[in-house]
Amino acid sequence: MSTPGSSTSTGSSSGASSGASRSPHRRARAREAALARAVEDGLLGPRSPLVGLLDVDGVLAAVGALNEAFEGPAPVHHTFAAKACGLVPVLRLLADAGMGCEVASPGELEQALAAGFTYDRLVFDSPAKTVEELEFALARGIAINLDNFQELARVDRLLTGREAAGPIGLRVNPQVGAGAIGAMSTATATSKFGIALRDPGAVDAVIDAFAHRPWLNRLHAHVGSQGCPLPLIAEGVRAAYELAERVNAELGRAQITGLDIGGGLPVNFDDEDDRPTYADHVTELRRAAPGLFDGRYTLVTEFGRSLLAKSGTIATVVEYTKSAGGRRIAVTHAGAQVATRTVFMPDAWPLRVGVFDAGGRPKRGPAEVVDIAGPCCFAGDLTATARELPAVEPGDVVALYDTGAYYFSSHFSYNSLPRPAVYGYRTDPGGRVRFALAREAQSVRDVVEESGLSQADALVALRATQHRTGA
Repeated sequence: MSTPGSSTSTGSSSGASSGASRSPHRRARAREAALARAVEDGLLGPRSPLVGLLDVDGVLAAVGALNEAFEGPAPVHHTFAAKACGLVPVLRLLADAGMGCEVASPGELEQALAAGFTYDRLVFDSPAKTVEELEFALARGIAINLDNFQELARVDRLLTGREAAGPIGLRVNPQVGAGAIGAMSTATATSKFGIALRDPGAVDAVIDAFAHRPWLNRLHAHVGSQGCPLPLIAEGVRAAYELAERVNAELGRAQITGLDIGGGLPVNFDDEDDRPTYADHVTELRRAAPGLFDGRYTLVTEFGRSLLAKSGTIATVVEYTKSAGGRRIAVTHAGAQVATRTVFMPDAWPLRVGVFDAGGRPKRGPAEVVDIAGPCCFAGDLTATARELPAVEPGDVVALYDTGAYYFSSHFSYNSLPRPAVYGYRTDPGGRVRFALAREAQSVRDVVEESGLSQADALVALRATQHRTGA
């Protein structure tokens, strides 16, 4: 048996080029092989009842499909939305594959820099950038998208007497409406993001902003992500494109040279297939705004979920099974702490579930209706409800599919449950698996230290001081 994180095969494994043609069927076979090997190697089992697994070749395949879809005369800068998986090894993999990185906080910015992204490959988005954060980005030529007119005025002051070192854009809200998930829709009438273009006077104010600032050279629009259909996304991009055309025409110069069209390609959580595809997305964009791709604008994308989701799996050991009111329940170690959105919004974020035996082999046989429960101490901590699955027993493994984005790095610290280890894996055509540790499991001691252990006596001491002073 190999030690966790070590190589579990000999010889070479498939390269990035073969990963670029990875089919959903091959991805499913690789996942099954990885689950079985994770159990064999002790990465998943009684001592490690929860783990995240990421198919490296699947990620590289998604990057390849993205690049292929956008091939053409228009220069394109693809960035990965760090919020989707802010693990430094994952970011470094994407940097090595030629991606840039979109960051929306100081933490994401530092993660991206630690992963090896250079300043010119970063895009800094946030509706609440501080003076210090803006100064950092402006001094280093990091591309910035400004969210509102107050932030624009702040940058005016910061740039007094100097040139901008990198691209600076203005985020606009095309107000084209919401998709199926309101919380994921950023182009509604009252969205908190960007300058609302359909509000009275907004378009004229945007044109005036560009007229008085030669350093302002991009427009940014993002309609939303999961639940937003491609025509809606394309309608928002078209609004930004048409505004850029109008600005350049009225100013009589090509001042806007770049369009940041965001990301937002929705992910199919119903089955193994990749749909819609990046090619589908580009087809819709070409229909809505044909001139977008003629080469006059540098395009910037910010995809996140669609690059990683289908390549990720959360696997957990079944600790107990029980019945309540005629319903079978399997109690696992994966709940709201790793699948937060699924637990709190199950209709919007359903996950496919697989059941494996204690050896990591797929279970067969008659199905039963079962709820898959997590370890959190509230009744709604369910990752799947009333699913027909092969009979689940203690010691079995439950796999939550399509969890490569957000589920690994957006941990919810309810009940002080520790973050699980995350391993990347590759499989060769013969099914041999190699693992690499991407994040160590958080220990219970780590949880205690993170909760203020070094300040354990601080409040008691404060109380004692008050008693001595008579306060």
